Amino acid sequence: MVIKTAEFVKSSGKWQECPEPTIPEYAFIGRSNVGKSSLINAMMNRKDLAKTSGTPGKTQLINHFIINENWYLTDLPGYGYAKVSKVKRKDFEKLITNYILERRNLVNLFILVDARHTPQKIDLEFIEWCGESGIPFSIVFTKADKLKPNVVIKNVEDYKTELQKTWADLPEIYVTSAEKKEGGDEILKFIEKTNDFLIQNSVNFNE
Repeated sequence: MVIKTAEFVKSSGKWQECPEPTIPEYAFIGRSNVGKSSLINAMMNRKDLAKTSGTPGKTQLINHFIINENWYLTDLPGYGYAKVSKVKRKDFEKLITNYILERRNLVNLFILVDARHTPQKIDLEFIEWCGESGIPFSIVFTKADKLKPNVVIKNVEDYKTELQKTWADLPEIYVTSAEKKEGGDEILKFIEKTNDFLIQNSVNFNE
């Protein structure tokens, strides 16, 4: 997929405030220090489309971008660690949960996982919840450039082994590096293929 246009649409504090759900939407989520904004910028070939920060938990709203004027890319608040109060954290969790469950044009959720770590309980629990809730999702490993390739492979395999304890079939898995702009093209190919399928089958999100 060639990215011709990528424009910020709006930030929403409630899922009900999101743009009209008339076109396919693909959301990105992960722990609050997983490198989500950096990956989005690398995929879109923009330096500051999604705002990056050295402070985990910077994204606190649902941020919508319209890509090529025919699909939404959504940057969701991170789950897990963030330097905010427990009350605020619960607000984030409610915002994320309601968006994922209620947003009818959400075609796929990309769950970002830091490739540098062994399977983390918080990521596994979130993945499990998505499965139980019937949410279509893929797993995206980030920061692959920070480790030797064999270590990345081992960490990914460890995740697969852990997931296979409860999953018969594994979701799509991508290994990425925002720094080296690797893996993003594969995600965009998946989005393009999915959008083509939706068009061919005349999917109407308003129904």
